[in-house]
This record gives sequence, C-alpha cells and structure tokens, in this order.
Amino acid sequence: MWIIDFGVETAAADAALYEAPFEYTRAQLYSVRQENKRESYKTRWWIHVEARPAMRDALRILDRFIVTPTVAKHRVFAWMASPTLPDHQLIAIARSDDYFFGVLHSRIHETWTRAQGTQVRERESGFRYTPTTCFETFPFPTPSATQAAAIAAAAKELDTLRSNWLNPPEWTREEILEFPGSADGPWQRYVHDVNERGIGTVRYPRVVPKDDASAKLLAKRTLTNLYNERPTWLDLAHRRLDEAVFAAYGWPTALSNEEILERLLELNLARAASAQA
Repeated sequence: MWIIDFGVETAAADAALYEAPFEYTRAQLYSVRQENKRESYKTRWWIHVEARPAMRDALRILDRFIVTPTVAKHRVFAWMASPTLPDHQLIAIARSDDYFFGVLHSRIHETWTRAQGTQVRERESGFRYTPTTCFETFPFPTPSATQAAAIAAAAKELDTLRSNWLNPPEWTREEILEFPGSADGPWQRYVHDVNERGIGTVRYPRVVPKDDASAKLLAKRTLTNLYNERPTWLDLAHRRLDEAVFAAYGWPTALSNEEILERLLELNLARAASAQA
C-alpha cells in the first residue's frame, strides 16, 4: 500500500504538477475535506492534516530510525529508513545508534513500559506504549564507553539474527525500482544522474521473494510470529543484550521486575531532583 504525500508546505499549484496523484487526491478527498469544521482541512485539502513537520525534519537527516508499535502484544523495536514515514500506529524515535536501540529493547525498559503504559481492552492485543509515560520518564543508564559498546554489539547481533530470520537469503532477492525523483526530495539518497532541473533517476533497492513459493513462506515470517515462538537463539540474543544493559546500570541480572521498577523509580526521582536543584 502506498500513500500520496505532497509534503508539508507544497502549494496546490506545485502539487498539481504531479498530475495523476493530484487528480486522484482531488477526486477522493476534496469533497470530504470541505465538510470538516477545521479551516486548515478545507484550504489545504491535498496535504496530510497531521503532517508532523518536526518529526520529518528529525528523521530526514538519519540513515535509519527506531520505531515501535503504539499497541502491541510484544514490545518490539525495529529499524526503519527514509523515505518511509511512520504513521499514527507507530512511535518514531529519532536515533540511529545501536546503543540506544539496545537499551530500548532491554528487559529493563520493557518492564518500565509495561508498568507505565496502558492495557488495551482486548488483553490478547497487548498494551499501549505512550511517549509521555513510557519514554520521556525512562531513566537511561550512564554507561562507560566499554559498556556502551557492549550494548551496541549485542543490539546489532539481535537485529542481524532477526533480519536473517525475517528474510532468509535463500528465499529472497534484491530488486531495484527505477523512477524519476528530485535531488532534494525524500528519495534523495537514491537519486542518480541528476539533470539541470534537479531531477534524476531513483534506484531504490528492496528485498522481494524469489518466487511464489518463497512469498508464501515469507508471509509467516513476521516479528509477532517470531516472538510468539521465541526460539532459543532469540532468547539467548536477548539475554546477552540484557546482561550488557544491566551492567551499564551496575545492577545484578537476577533482579525481579518489582525490584527493577523500584530502582528505576529511585533513579527517576533522583534525576528529577537534580534537574530542579
């Protein structure tokens, strides 16, 4: 599924130069927007109403960024990269380093988020991750350079193992999509042979199934299914990551969830008091 996105500030006259998507948007959206009570919805009907310009600016400069579902059975974090933009069902975190990814994917952070988030009505659907209570209040460790490197290495290993499971090389191949794109647009890192008007050829690599049989097998390779099964190799990778994160806090790995929460709260309050001093 693809979304038509004219950016944040594109004027109607400029957007209309992209004839097919603009006319499709006008036919499908214009009349609906005119019924909305907000004036900006009516006058800027071709623009996403919640376009999040600050988020776009923060993510645009990164090679990749971290996302986690708003509601999920398993609190899983994953990497995404431009030109993909997260929608309202994802929490986007503008960091590209393995260390940060590793701390977020640790048992310590998950314990905090399960205590600070909210349970959805259908318990089997999981719990909600809220930025204000789960992320902004979470006290990160203050690791040494060696400890930070250990967390980053464990996080990278976890991501590599998961990626290989999600897209086994024997079931996939790389496909290059080619289409026109501007040198300063969302596809800029993939643009080649730019002409005097700033337009070049986008060569966008993506992983696709090798054949129909592989496509059927890959359809079952999702992070939810992986964490439902939780094979031994995944459990061991998370254990190595947890050991590295616990070491950065200076805590023993045998702590119960209740003890983890007590220590995180104590750390949270201490830092809040220090900030106010």
